Amino acid sequence: MFLYQLLNFFFAASKKEEDSKYDLSLYKRGDLLEVPRTLFTHFGIYLGDNRVAHLIPDILPAITKDKSAIAKMVTNNRLLMGVVTKVASVRVDTVVDFAYGSDILINHMDKVCSQPPLDGDEVARRAEKLLGSVTYSLLWYNCEHYVMYCRYGMAISYQTYQFCTTVRKIVFSRMSAYLTALCGVSFMLHLSCVTPLTVLLTVLISFTIWMAS
Repeated sequence: MFLYQLLNFFFAASKKEEDSKYDLSLYKRGDLLEVPRTLFTHFGIYLGDNRVAHLIPDILPAITKDKSAIAKMVTNNRLLMGVVTKVASVRVDTVVDFAYGSDILINHMDKVCSQPPLDGDEVARRAEKLLGSVTYSLLWYNCEHYVMYCRYGMAISYQTYQFCTTVRKIVFSRMSAYLTALCGVSFMLHLSCVTPLTVLLTVLISFTIWMAS
């Protein structure tokens, strides 16, 4: 009994310390909150009263109807599996559950976006209106698209744009053109299938990558 009470004491103390990490007085209704999580930055809209609306992938709704389990904090494993299966929802969590232990940036996107933010109540109203299941896409509709629409009126994602730009630089580079040509020639020689069609395909693909680089 004593051990049980002692464990409860330490758990409560740890929970209190975690909660006190975030000063709720800093957040206003309609604020855009962002935290680093997994491989990408995660975004949400503060609704007031310790509530954050955010679009988050989550595999759990696809495998269970247990609402109490689904309502618990979305772990990184649940999030990553949700990304793969494209299962997601716009849900409301506490600041602590949303932040997942990370530091929070407030309205950082105001410095990046050329569009001025909407009124805080309008931002929160938009965020609340979109609550529920959504079709998730890592590139075309993620948490950043959601908050950008709510706060600025345009669904864009800077981090996916940067990701696509980086991929384009890697794939459509001169080195890729050289490697593609080399692989094509090696493939034809190895299989002894040097025909006008295979030569044309090798030249065409390499030339396309070269011109796009």
